[in-house]
Amino acid sequence: MSHRHPAAVTPAGHASPETAAPPKQAGQRDAFFDNAKYLAIVLVAMGHAWEPLREGSRAVSALYMVVYAFHMPAFIIISGYFSRSFDPTPGRLRRLVTGLAVPYVVFETAYTLFTRWTDQEPDRPVSLLDPLYLTWFLAALFIWRLTTPVWRRVRWPLPLALLIAMLATLSPSIGNDLDLQRTLQFLPYFVLGLFLRPEHFQLVRRRAARILAVPVFAGALVLAYWAVPRMTGAWFYHRDSAEELAAPAWYGPMMTLVTFGCSLALVACFLAWVPGRRAWFTALGAGTLYGYLLHGFVAQGSKFWAGTSRRGSTGPSERSP
Repeated sequence: MSHRHPAAVTPAGHASPETAAPPKQAGQRDAFFDNAKYLAIVLVAMGHAWEPLREGSRAVSALYMVVYAFHMPAFIIISGYFSRSFDPTPGRLRRLVTGLAVPYVVFETAYTLFTRWTDQEPDRPVSLLDPLYLTWFLAALFIWRLTTPVWRRVRWPLPLALLIAMLATLSPSIGNDLDLQRTLQFLPYFVLGLFLRPEHFQLVRRRAARILAVPVFAGALVLAYWAVPRMTGAWFYHRDSAEELAAPAWYGPMMTLVTFGCSLALVACFLAWVPGRRAWFTALGAGTLYGYLLHGFVAQGSKFWAGTSRRGSTGPSERSP
């Protein structure tokens, strides 16, 4: 998810207009967004590493819930922000295919072959309709970006996206094809990103916002600690319907709004703490999409190296959050 000023470049190589203040020189990257992407992906990897530690630890489960409440929403909001200029011209459609569809096929195939070894399933078929591990994001981003022109034309894009996400929680029949359940439930974050402006990011980068983020995060940890024995953190994964989470149907739409509000507050706090200057890890932010995908091999391989055969016990499950 590359971005340059005044012509930013997205993961699929799409140019976008100037996207951050203060303005950068032509061709210069904004360190803030590279830092944000890198730190978000580090949190994704840390979450997968913490997964086996949750059993029997309420504190770890609370921390895990808080992290999962904002790390993917932050990544998706930034993805939407740098997809604002997408339009269905032949050149951009071609770059969309080469930047997302081709990597999807490559990583889906590679994940399947790797899983044949780690899970001792030599006959496991390669399926491009049921994303393994982290490839769901490539499929989702492909779909979201294709719909960008639609969201730019509707009158109330965010309320409509929220309505779609709410309705998705009522439909267990959506199934796993291209992980559409998760694609639809995460849709509001992408749509929100499409309509953000540089000044919105400047608001959370002020000193007052950084200070306010401290009690907000502390409060979130306390609330999560209270919630651990009372609710499932799977609501923040956005991959299941209410029925699949053994909840009444009306819980789905309600929890969509609740989690959206919680996630936005924590995303704002996270961005408030992201440094705006270049750091030792800033350059790594330019390749976070591939870092995100490659770390799936490490997480899945840890199952084999740990001598466990139960799918998803120490690495990301096939429908990994």
